[in-house]
Amino acid sequence: MFILAGLSEQPELQLPLFLLFLGIYMATVVGNLGMITLIGLSAHLHTPMYYFLSSLSFIDLCHSTVITPKMLVNFVTEKNIIYSECMTQLYFFLVFAIAECHMLAAMAYDRYVAICRPLLYNVIMSYHLCFRLTVGVYILGIIGSTIHTSFMLRLSLCKTNVINHYFCDLFPLLELSCSSTYINELLVLILSAFNILTPVLTIFASYIFIIASILRIRSTEGRCKAFRTCSSHISAVAVFFGSAAFMYLQPSSVSSMDQGKVSSVFYTTVVPILSTWL
Repeated sequence: MFILAGLSEQPELQLPLFLLFLGIYMATVVGNLGMITLIGLSAHLHTPMYYFLSSLSFIDLCHSTVITPKMLVNFVTEKNIIYSECMTQLYFFLVFAIAECHMLAAMAYDRYVAICRPLLYNVIMSYHLCFRLTVGVYILGIIGSTIHTSFMLRLSLCKTNVINHYFCDLFPLLELSCSSTYINELLVLILSAFNILTPVLTIFASYIFIIASILRIRSTEGRCKAFRTCSSHISAVAVFFGSAAFMYLQPSSVSSMDQGKVSSVFYTTVVPILSTWL
């Protein structure tokens, strides 16, 4: 049995935070379900860009649902108790977090092809390639999550039963370990570097070519339209990867758990609602 400490221990903030995050979660569910339904029912939206967007909406919906309901419970109960589902929450959180990293990279590649090679867009971004990219995204998420969760299950979590976070995350759980966490922390750094830096470099390279192509467009209206197409995606990328890198690409001895909670809010609750604006 574990007790989640929650986002804040100040009593006067519990109700406002509950209402705030309840509103965000409801908007996330309605927005992403609406996006998936609209894309599924509209034949003219059955294109690679909207295929990836519906996949991202599904990931964000699941990502938010894994975290936010348990977080909301913490605002209205004295002790937010979590049992064996703690490891289940950790597993699915990592699956969808890692999948989102690589899905954002796949979307950047799709926009690179659409803007830089428009005449070959339908040939390059075929249904088979889109399907393979999507399956690859989920496979990477499952592999990374399985590795982290398997090594976490090997630890003896006996220091205390209070998790200093609002969900079961890697570093808060490692703080409870009575045994050595060196391998776990090394895995966090290695896998986080791969799952954050690889997509970031892919996105960065894609947008270098995209910006170069946009600057070659002679009409101001055409440039503005192309920039608007990419601006929302860039915003989601910046918020998601910025907060994730702050949390995971540093040793646990350096990071502050209170700062980590604030950082986590961005990639667990704010980013899922941003996909409805992409």
